[in-house]
Amino acid sequence: MFTDYLTYFFNLFFSNTVSIENQLIIMFASAFVSASLLPGNSEIVFSTIATQTILFEHALITSPLIWLVCVATIGNTLGSLLTLYFGRLIPEPKSLNHKYAEWVIHKLNRYGTIMLLLSWLPLLGDLLCGLAGWLRLPLVKSAFYIFMGKLIRYLLLLITIYPLVKYVL
Repeated sequence: MFTDYLTYFFNLFFSNTVSIENQLIIMFASAFVSASLLPGNSEIVFSTIATQTILFEHALITSPLIWLVCVATIGNTLGSLLTLYFGRLIPEPKSLNHKYAEWVIHKLNRYGTIMLLLSWLPLLGDLLCGLAGWLRLPLVKSAFYIFMGKLIRYLLLLITIYPLVKYVL
């Protein structure tokens, strides 16, 4: 029973008979969970699906890869916006004795929402989004910079994967 589940799960990534829609659903879920406060790693799922698509399509600019980047970016952005929303629910502390939080608050106060371009960074990105919500930074500008940071990350990841897959595999 458990082995059947694992076989089906891995077939979603490595089989040509599995629809791109199923892969995109998995990508969205992974990206969303990875950007929220829950642990996850959407880069592994993204890299696996992108590699399989590049091997099948033999090109960098294809409809399935564009959809993959879009779905990953939107899922990751929505996960970060959830973290930002949770940050808005936290009341102001009486004292802040955490050096990383103090550094991020100082940078967010100094540079504003543009700091959210770094929201893709592990751990620091979650802290940035949560503190941006806590500081009540403008939602539309925050969402824009979070989206742009996530988009740049997935595009760079795809551009890095492509030559490895094309010329090494």
